[in-house]
Amino acid sequence: MSGRLVQYVVVLGDLQSGLGWPLGALVAQACHACTAALHLYYAEADTQRYLGDLDSMHKVVLQADDKDALTQLSEKLTVENIQHKLWVEQPENIPTCLALRPYPKEQVHHLLKKFKLLK
Repeated sequence: MSGRLVQYVVVLGDLQSGLGWPLGALVAQACHACTAALHLYYAEADTQRYLGDLDSMHKVVLQADDKDALTQLSEKLTVENIQHKLWVEQPENIPTCLALRPYPKEQVHHLLKKFKLLK
């Protein structure tokens, strides 16, 4: 069995400061991305194990400085075959959040090191 499962979430950091979105809207973007990633990769063994212990779910919420950083991360994860969902809010067509499916921390954390915790 792999190590502790973590679902990493990367939110566009300037939604509040630059675009003036309220905190609730920011949280909703993270919820959309997490739900979509869990749905898309529901059949994966790690996703099933993560959902099998609801009281012990672990998420790490990070921030991307801008849209380019968020989309570049999505491209990098795609190249590395890391399953994720880039949430693009409509009708604004703004990439706002990215969520990986649950992974063992040691398998993916090195790909996310440059991102800081969301503040």
